[in-house]
Amino acid sequence: MTSDISPRRILRHAFPGIREDEAFEMAAVGRVREYPVNTVLCNEGVKENVFYILLEGRVEVTKDMGNMEHRLMKTLSTGDFFGEMALIHNAPRAATVTTVTPATVLEIHKDDFTHLLERSTIVALSMMREVSRRLRENDQMAIDDLRLKARELADAYQQLAEMDYARSEFLTTIAHELRTPLTAASGFLKVIHSGQLKGRDLETALESVSTNIDDIVALVNDILFLQEMDLILPDFIPTDVKAVIEESVEQQQSNAERNGVKIHSIFTPHLPKVMGDPKSLGRAFQAIINNAIKFSPEGGDVGIEGGQKENNVWVNIRDHGVGISPSVLPHIFERFFHIDEIKGYMFRGAGLGLSIACQVIEQHGGKIDVESELGKGSTFTIQIPID
Repeated sequence: MTSDISPRRILRHAFPGIREDEAFEMAAVGRVREYPVNTVLCNEGVKENVFYILLEGRVEVTKDMGNMEHRLMKTLSTGDFFGEMALIHNAPRAATVTTVTPATVLEIHKDDFTHLLERSTIVALSMMREVSRRLRENDQMAIDDLRLKARELADAYQQLAEMDYARSEFLTTIAHELRTPLTAASGFLKVIHSGQLKGRDLETALESVSTNIDDIVALVNDILFLQEMDLILPDFIPTDVKAVIEESVEQQQSNAERNGVKIHSIFTPHLPKVMGDPKSLGRAFQAIINNAIKFSPEGGDVGIEGGQKENNVWVNIRDHGVGISPSVLPHIFERFFHIDEIKGYMFRGAGLGLSIACQVIEQHGGKIDVESELGKGSTFTIQIPID
């Protein structure tokens, strides 16, 4: 190892929030090793038990795409880490990692990490938070790459391949959207199970587990609701849109409070009822309100207005969040389309909420439009016929 490398400094960069003494303890359980160029550190498909933190040099992460094709996923450099699944699950490596320059790494074996967890849960929590964040980033890269592969198949096999692509798109997106919260919840439960967490640290870990499980339940419910919509047309009854929206706001209130968002609503008195299905309309309005909260990462107000124009009941849902780029605006109602990053803010989601809202509104003979400007927020306008 060269003399100018400070493992503790790099560890504090890799895991923001840990103290100098905690970085020292993490470095103490690891082993610093040097590898020449073209050394394979992780083998795709092989079960291994080492976690790596790159102290110096560069490595490439590649994935076997079949037919002798190996695709470059990303290049890692000083301060990056890989092999985290060896600490969380007894699962095979998801990719191959090879040095492209001489590299110096800090290696932490699974047994050593378990001992660290028993001695210093604060360090383990810091690691799990950063590992969970990196997993989300890695999953998105995998989703993008698999989408590209699926599109190539669609071009080659035309209609038949398009059907396979749709199925692959669905399975790939859902699998990765489930893996991220499941892995994060599993990792935090492992820390909790050690019995070392107390007070606020325990509350934080439990809140993380609860949030990730809520994400899983919401995604499964969305999938089941889509299936119901495709198979069964609901019976329409006279429906009070104002009452449906008020209930939808109540359902999203805790989510709004977590994100520092306040929801205000105002309706024209004595709005006529529409013929509709309260359950599916509630699902649609919840999806749009949730979207407004989600894309207001700095908090703020979400305004809801409702009234009557000619033979329609109209509803505006307006936020003052990050807004939507004009290039992606035409696609936001497509199934599985989702925005991952806007102006430095990262967003999660399977891309089902707005597609559900659009399909529900169209089933009611209505229409949904959106106006948005980057940095200034978005306004969704829904119109539903009274007759």
